[in-house]
Amino acid sequence: MKHRPRVLLADDHTMLLDAFQRLLEPRCEIVGAAADGHALLDLAAGAQPEVIVLDVAMPRLNGMDACAQLRSKMPEVKFVFLTVNEDRDLAAEAIRLGASGYLLKSSATTELFTAIEHALAGKTYITPLITQGLPLAVFLQQAARPAAGKLTARQREVLQLLAESRAMKEIADLLHVTPRTVAFHKYTIMEALGLKTNSDLAQYAIDHGLLAKRAV
Repeated sequence: MKHRPRVLLADDHTMLLDAFQRLLEPRCEIVGAAADGHALLDLAAGAQPEVIVLDVAMPRLNGMDACAQLRSKMPEVKFVFLTVNEDRDLAAEAIRLGASGYLLKSSATTELFTAIEHALAGKTYITPLITQGLPLAVFLQQAARPAAGKLTARQREVLQLLAESRAMKEIADLLHVTPRTVAFHKYTIMEALGLKTNSDLAQYAIDHGLLAKRAV
């Protein structure tokens, strides 16, 4: 990097925040660290970061919504998501929100520096662990398209499992994701559809052919 960019970190795991800070400090100026989405909103204006490295799932306000709010207030800031969430639909949604990067916490260490460099250069970086051989240009072209319906394929899958009264842990095991990822999907589903209760979820699944009446 030609200069030490100002980087703000956001993750609800203190040990990970400390590790990321130690990793980045030799080449970046760390201007703050937030443990939840609202803390990130509070810190950002005063810290004046060039790049925000943030998790998707955070308490109080998730990273996706925090990104959307900050993008409208600080359009010059670049966002790089660093998460355990391997959902390609979620990565695409992050790019649609204006993020410059999407990495997994299992990505190679060097990828984080690469993503920051790409962001500062006005480019986009998505870990190959997400694109899985799909050319980046093709992935970005697909990501630029609005979803075909209100829910993505993965969200419909989660909705059906929730409507079947499966526990978060069971759904996580079935989909090979974390329970926090399932909880995030549930939140986004209910927000998108304007639903309030688990019964509302089940009824929506029945009405849209995702769940047979006898399965409720």
